[in-house]
Amino acid sequence: MASPITIRIRRKAESADVEPPRYMSEHASGMDVCAACEGDVTIAPGDVKLVPCGFYMAVPVGYEAQMRPRSGLALKHGIVLPNSPGTIDADYRGEVCVILANVGGEAFTVRRGMRIAQMVIAPVTRAQTEFVEELDDTVRGEGGFGHTGV
Repeated sequence: MASPITIRIRRKAESADVEPPRYMSEHASGMDVCAACEGDVTIAPGDVKLVPCGFYMAVPVGYEAQMRPRSGLALKHGIVLPNSPGTIDADYRGEVCVILANVGGEAFTVRRGMRIAQMVIAPVTRAQTEFVEELDDTVRGEGGFGHTGV
């Protein structure tokens, strides 16, 4: 296992009662993130809502935080992150929020302190671009979007 890095977190003053991000098992790859909404947030089927998490953080340069759905919420209630994974860049210092969407058949209510997403810290590789007149040929070529079958 690689050496751990440090993610500096500052709680929002009015969110001291909300659990900070934390790993829920010894080998979990993602930290559970909780809702810090002031009141209940009901997400109707087909709706999308922004839910605050009550903290700010500094991700080290060379890393990003990825917000991902919690599998139980997705399976049991159809609660997903439509921009999954949501990216939090190393230079972002605003409050961490999560975009939740309801693809299920019934309304779902997010309550303060509820675990709503998981956050994975991942290394970032930055690329340089080079414009060329032609690309090399491959067997696949321009085949895409199901070209190998369903």
